[in-house]
Amino acid sequence: MKTYVIAEVGCNHRGDLDTAMEMIRIAAIQGKVDAVKFQKRCVRDLLSPEEYDRPHPNPAFSYGPSYGLHREALEFDKDQHRILAQCCTEHGVEYSTSVWDVSSAREMAEVSPHWLKVPSACNLNRDLLSVLIHEFSGKIHVSLGMTNQSQEEQIVRLFEQEGRAADLVLYACTSGYPVDFDDICLLEIPRLVENYGSIVDGIGFSGHHLGIAADIGALSLGARYFERHFTLDRTWKGTDHAASLEPAGLAKLTRDVRNVSRALRPKPQEILKAEEPALYKLKQGQIRWDETTPERRPWLHLLKRGA
Repeated sequence: MKTYVIAEVGCNHRGDLDTAMEMIRIAAIQGKVDAVKFQKRCVRDLLSPEEYDRPHPNPAFSYGPSYGLHREALEFDKDQHRILAQCCTEHGVEYSTSVWDVSSAREMAEVSPHWLKVPSACNLNRDLLSVLIHEFSGKIHVSLGMTNQSQEEQIVRLFEQEGRAADLVLYACTSGYPVDFDDICLLEIPRLVENYGSIVDGIGFSGHHLGIAADIGALSLGARYFERHFTLDRTWKGTDHAASLEPAGLAKLTRDVRNVSRALRPKPQEILKAEEPALYKLKQGQIRWDETTPERRPWLHLLKRGA
């Protein structure tokens, strides 16, 4: 099964472009990921004046004197996102971003990534979905945190009606930071595979948990896309760092997902080539009752060759 690992930088760059490019470099070289993803918001579109001027709910995590200014401090403009996209290209990974509003969707569509993401918080924004469906030709990834089954069905039906279901990737997701293992609910993945696997491009897993064990479980249940928050230091200021992987953890995730993916297959033949040395050494003189019907045991000649 082909897998696709995404390092979700989000806003963990702390509003610094150099840090963001360094995170791309490390995610590509050390993490060996397939893609690095950011976030794009038009803060004035998303927040009312009252919300903009309100203090951050957790001042210790704030990058500005109000919530709006905090969000502005963590935003890159379109030209900076072009720089990030170019940096990704130079390091051999795909660039993408989540878009939180119509203005951001249109701006990021002009950057022309292979895909854009709709976060769980915005997946019922019909205007946002319509802009991506009609004005963006790439694939559209959608997280399903904070979304009931009736709502997720409405999302898929919209893409079907518009002829874009084959470009849709759905992510099983629990919107918590971090998420306790009891709340990861991995069995949502086979449900999504059964209900939509033949309709959409693929099913993914967007995790906000600790460690990487749950990602391997997600793989075994049918997830193909894996998105994890990524940081250079989990002690940095910000709400997402605690639920993020540091470079060593990201590298282990990518390694294990790819290795286990290779292992998730039946034997292509009854006796594998890798077993032949042990067969010669350990099984000589056994299973001789099959000698009268060798056509039933195509590997019998191996025993004889090793005898």
